[in-house]
Amino acid sequence: MTGVAAGRDLRLAGRISAWCEPRNWMLAAAPLVGWRADGAPGAAWGVLAAVVTGVVPSLFITAGGRLRRWGSGLPERRDRLAAAPWIVFPVAAGAVALHHLGAPSAVTALVVAMTAVLCALAAITTAWKVSAHSAVAAGTSAVLILAYGSWMLPLAAVATATAWSRLRLGRHTAAQVVVGVTVGAAAAGTVFALLR
Repeated sequence: MTGVAAGRDLRLAGRISAWCEPRNWMLAAAPLVGWRADGAPGAAWGVLAAVVTGVVPSLFITAGGRLRRWGSGLPERRDRLAAAPWIVFPVAAGAVALHHLGAPSAVTALVVAMTAVLCALAAITTAWKVSAHSAVAAGTSAVLILAYGSWMLPLAAVATATAWSRLRLGRHTAAQVVVGVTVGAAAAGTVFALLR
């Protein structure tokens, strides 16, 4: 690959990685799951779920980076472990709150499914670095396919592109993105299918 082509490749990978970060998957998916469950009222619940799963953890990650409790973007395994409670707890608390407030079961199931993915990632991270981008992309895609059916299957290509971007940027190895995809899809898909 020529230098120009490699540079283009890296720019594309950077854009995909930024567009398909975990927060953005949740900001898009939660209202869609809510809409599927109960139309406009369900979508409103989905917006609340998006705040809980996408916005709040991102605020904690940013604040922790500014306070130098972990590196910006959580590049190292130790950074991820330090941030894990600040990511998992608000999502888990959000799932409990949504359930008690009467959100549609599919919306609550999505948040519980993402909690399961985050817990699995945290457990793996105690021993090995794994791709959270890939896990959330695959997990969210699995949930949307279960919610909407086969016409959401093209999301698998977007999840694959997300995994490729992490690999191409050198943020993860092939094994780390494969494990991320597998864990994300299996955990989120199973939990969502059982609870919705």
